Amino acid sequence: MPTPSRRIGVLLVNLGTPDSPQTGDVRRYLNEFLTDARVIDMPAAVRYPLFRGLVVPLRAPKSAKIYQQLWDAERGSPLLYHGLDLQKLLQQQLGEGYVVAFGMRYQKPSIESALEELRDAAVDRIIVLPLFPQYAAASTGSVQEKVMDFVKDWWIVPSINFISTFADDPGFIASFVARGQAEMAKHDYDHVVFSYHGIPERHVLKGSFKGYCQLGKCCNTYNKNNRYCYRAQCFATSRLLAAGLGLRDDQYTVTFQSRLQSRLRDPWLQPYTDEVIKDFPAKGIKKVLAFSPAFVADCLETTIEVGVEFRELFEENGGEHWQLVPSLNSEPQWVSAVATMVRAS
Repeated sequence: MPTPSRRIGVLLVNLGTPDSPQTGDVRRYLNEFLTDARVIDMPAAVRYPLFRGLVVPLRAPKSAKIYQQLWDAERGSPLLYHGLDLQKLLQQQLGEGYVVAFGMRYQKPSIESALEELRDAAVDRIIVLPLFPQYAAASTGSVQEKVMDFVKDWWIVPSINFISTFADDPGFIASFVARGQAEMAKHDYDHVVFSYHGIPERHVLKGSFKGYCQLGKCCNTYNKNNRYCYRAQCFATSRLLAAGLGLRDDQYTVTFQSRLQSRLRDPWLQPYTDEVIKDFPAKGIKKVLAFSPAFVADCLETTIEVGVEFRELFEENGGEHWQLVPSLNSEPQWVSAVATMVRAS
């Protein structure tokens, strides 16, 4: 157990958010996000002109309108204020032997400013927790790279430990199960959807351990060979959530959302959520409970994409009831789960 004179730094990191829902701020955010070589793994000579010159200018005004729907008039971006709430409550739970900082991979508050906060506190070592349950090179890997890019210039570098994945962490699973059970107590559902953020199939194959990952039945088990396979982690999380909710295999479906395939013209992880849910009503599935277990804080991809856009699509095709399970945000059970992970690291 650390003492006040020998404190441990904890760096919580989430993806990022624009400073405001205005087009200019959204454009700056997207420019940084979509030119990250781990997100868009194209040569820089192609990536920068394509996204800064074409994709972002077209996408920013549309995204700004969506962010305006999401924005809280008093607190701003949900991803930001939920992160700050988690930081505050985790600090209270861990106590004075720890210093908890919060940063974003893209935009503000930056990873650099959060690391400086920990360095100013003279922490003995740093535990970095990217707030992405399932490891992906484009999310967790990008955070890890950015952290090391900053600390490499420090004259004295403390010990740094990364919590790289918590896809099967018992506290994480139990927290989402509790959220789901609360919704299931309010309504009867025909089916459950676990919708994860998509990534290009090539990202999985590039990270495959000795060619183990084949985008097929290899994800039916979670083992040392696919420990860092994003797809395998998504299926592992889903199996654990389904078990906690008492679901049979035929009572839930694993899908992937938020693809950029229309721009990049290459396959992303399948099945695609929007295509799957259009067919549900014709199969007699009229009432659906939807989880977004790739996110621990509500954001554009959960509240708007899953909560609004997918509901509208489902209802347009004959669905009767679509309900998004709220993310973990700063719920007490989740705060305790994070504290347990930190103490064990």
